[in-house]
Amino acid sequence: MSTYQTEEEQVEAIKKWWKENGKWAIGGIVLGLAVVGGGKGWLEYQRVQAENASATYEGFAQAARGGDLETAVQRGDALINEYRGTTYALFTALELARLQFEAGDKDKARLRLQWVMDESGDEAISKLAKVRLARLMLDMNALNEASALVADPADDSWQGEFLSIRGEVKLARGDREGARDDFSRALEKGVSNPGLVRMKLQELGG
Repeated sequence: MSTYQTEEEQVEAIKKWWKENGKWAIGGIVLGLAVVGGGKGWLEYQRVQAENASATYEGFAQAARGGDLETAVQRGDALINEYRGTTYALFTALELARLQFEAGDKDKARLRLQWVMDESGDEAISKLAKVRLARLMLDMNALNEASALVADPADDSWQGEFLSIRGEVKLARGDREGARDDFSRALEKGVSNPGLVRMKLQELGG
């Protein structure tokens, strides 16, 4: 299975993030409005920081889209160091992991994804990084590491992705029956690449 699939996975991740966190985001806005009278200075600082981070991220994204890996890494690392702990830094690290994986530097990609898992306070982003890291470990034939990452698929919107990867691990180990079961359950729970999972299931006689 490809570690990085299509842009549909990123869209799916955003949908999952909103589904699980949207009400809290709205709550945060309401709370911010409620205390604006006593915290205008802090809110202004936050606004400026957000604008600066956004501009910096756009510069990084431009280099990434243009295929300039060296510039993308330089700008990405600068953004991560300057705005560590922000969502911009997390998504920058995710994108750098993708770029470095595609450039053949899987070890650096692995470190990026692990960093996101360690740094993210957002469960959806952390799980996205975990899914990508598990796929990377599978690609590197590190089956024990991949298996450990998806050993306990929680009953949430990410369950299908975890089950799909768990099926891949079992298939690589020769457990065709176990793989077929996990692929079937993954389709039931929903995955970002149902066509591929369905094809693998059919190959196993499912």
